[in-house]
Amino acid sequence: MNIQFTKMHGLGNDFVVINGISQSVALDPEQIRRLADRRLGIGCDQVLVVEAAKQTDVDFRYRIFNADGGEVEQCGNGARCFARFVHDQGLTDKEDLRVETLAGLLRLQIRPDGQVAVDMGQPRLEPKDIPFFADERASRYLIAADGADMEIGVASMGNPHAVLRVDNVDQAPVAHLGPLLERHGRFPKRTNVGFMQIVAPDHIRLRVFERGTGETMACGTGACAAVVVGRLWGKLWPTVRVELPGGELSVYWAGEGESVIMTGPAVNVFAGWIEQ
Repeated sequence: MNIQFTKMHGLGNDFVVINGISQSVALDPEQIRRLADRRLGIGCDQVLVVEAAKQTDVDFRYRIFNADGGEVEQCGNGARCFARFVHDQGLTDKEDLRVETLAGLLRLQIRPDGQVAVDMGQPRLEPKDIPFFADERASRYLIAADGADMEIGVASMGNPHAVLRVDNVDQAPVAHLGPLLERHGRFPKRTNVGFMQIVAPDHIRLRVFERGTGETMACGTGACAAVVVGRLWGKLWPTVRVELPGGELSVYWAGEGESVIMTGPAVNVFAGWIEQ
């Protein structure tokens, strides 16, 4: 059986997007890993599957699978590609969409300039909601890794994030510390790890080691989590330009009790067929 797919990216964070409404799709973890393999498959950071919504007041269901085959709760760059995909494929003519995810409801808006804005919802900051083992909530936590105590902020944007402040992201030990913190015992479901350089109150540079994938060119939820942590630390303004290896996002967060709004591009690369 053949399955049609579209290769897309958001700032270099790349995806295989599959229409699970117009065709039957049932991929197991091994098939996901094969699709994501950059030498033996198509190559991607995540596989995204579009499905019919289960709720009557929602437009679609959005499923996300990491390159290791595991299904995860959220992906901000993928959400923007999802919105562009369903619009370009003629699955909807709406510019404002409500989408189900494992992390809850997402609101997506396709803007006239082609950018996609995503209402990522309110960040979850209580340790048990991230999840993260801590006696009580704090804006900063000390965590032991690589033989030293380091300071991090934690937040969930539907998926867990640890954020470290660094002097220069170009010199940050992403490949070394990323895996150590991803699987640290205080994160029972593992975590994404952001390395944040604060350039100015409205500008940060960021690299992200993604759970189950490794370092990517961009991470939308990571950008949101970094801005949230930087705001909680009193270092950032409400609107922040987030510079990632793959390009830039705009993230807005007014503060606690408010949703995080992320805006950025979504690009089609090519389409094809998968032979199963």
